Amino acid sequence: MPLTPHMEKHFTASDTVRDVVIGMADGLTVPFALAAGLSGASVATRVVVTAGLAEISAGAIAMGLGGYLAARSDADHYASERKLEIQETRTIPEVESQEVTDIFLAYGISAEESAGVVAALRRKRKSWVDFMMRNELGLEKPKPKRALGSAATIAVSYVVGGMIPLAPYMLVGSLTNALRISIFVTMLALIAFGAVKARFTGAKPVQSALQTLVVGGLAAGAAFLIARLIG
Repeated sequence: MPLTPHMEKHFTASDTVRDVVIGMADGLTVPFALAAGLSGASVATRVVVTAGLAEISAGAIAMGLGGYLAARSDADHYASERKLEIQETRTIPEVESQEVTDIFLAYGISAEESAGVVAALRRKRKSWVDFMMRNELGLEKPKPKRALGSAATIAVSYVVGGMIPLAPYMLVGSLTNALRISIFVTMLALIAFGAVKARFTGAKPVQSALQTLVVGGLAAGAAFLIARLIG
C-alpha cells in the first residue's frame, strides 16, 4: 500500500512580506491619524490634503531610509561575525569543534554520536563556518541588494497605505463628508490588511484584523480628540 505523501505547511514570511507589513501598517495609521486630527481642528480640506501629502512623502523617505540602514546593519554584522568565525576555525579549531559538539549535545546527541559530523565539518571549512553562523549565532546570510530592496518596498508600501485615508479629502469637497468616507475606507483597509497579514504570520485572520483595526482606530481617535480639545 503506497504511503500518502506528507505535506508540511509552515507559516513563513519573506523579507519582502515583512517590509510590506511595516510600510503598510504605518502608512495606513499615521496619515489617517493626521487627517483625522486636522479634521477635528476644522481646517480647510486643502490643508488636510497638503499636510497629508507632505507627511506621506516625509514618512516614506524616513521609513525607507530606516529599512535601508537596518538591512545594511544586518549585512555588516553578518560579515563581521563570519570573518571572526573564519579566524577562530583556523586559530582555535579545537575550541570551535567543542562548540559544535555542544550544539549537538543541546539536542540530546552525545559527543560520540556527533563525532563523525564534527570531523566532517572540520574537513570542509566553509560548511563549518556556515554551520556555526546558523546554529551558534543564529545568523542567516543576508540577500544581495537586500538594503535597497527593503528601502524601496517599505517606502512604496507606506505611500500606498497613506493614500487610502487621504484620497477622500482629494476627491470630496466637504471636510465632514471626506472624514466620514476616510474613516470608512480606512477601517475596511485596516481589516483587510490585518487579515492578509495573518496569512503570512500564521495568526488567526479575525484576531489579526481586529487588532489592526483597533490600533488604527485608537490612533486616529486620539488625534481627532486632541485636535478638538486644542482647537
